[in-house]
Amino acid sequence: MKYLYFSASWCGPCKILGPTMQKVNQTIPVTKIDVESDPQSTAEYSIINIPTVILIKDGKEVKRFTGAQPLETYLNPL
Repeated sequence: MKYLYFSASWCGPCKILGPTMQKVNQTIPVTKIDVESDPQSTAEYSIINIPTVILIKDGKEVKRFTGAQPLETYLNPL
């Protein structure tokens, strides 16, 4: 199980969510993807809004969060 965290440097809500995702990364691996520098992944996962956090389990998307959510939401996603 891991998270893909789609964000951008100019995104205000992404800046708010950043510290939360750093805490989550201590328990569940988080890969941060900048939507501007990685348009291929952004398109592959059909990212329309940021921040978007996708939970991947067994190679498949199982949950998607848009906008900043509380820490507990990411630590207990299922």
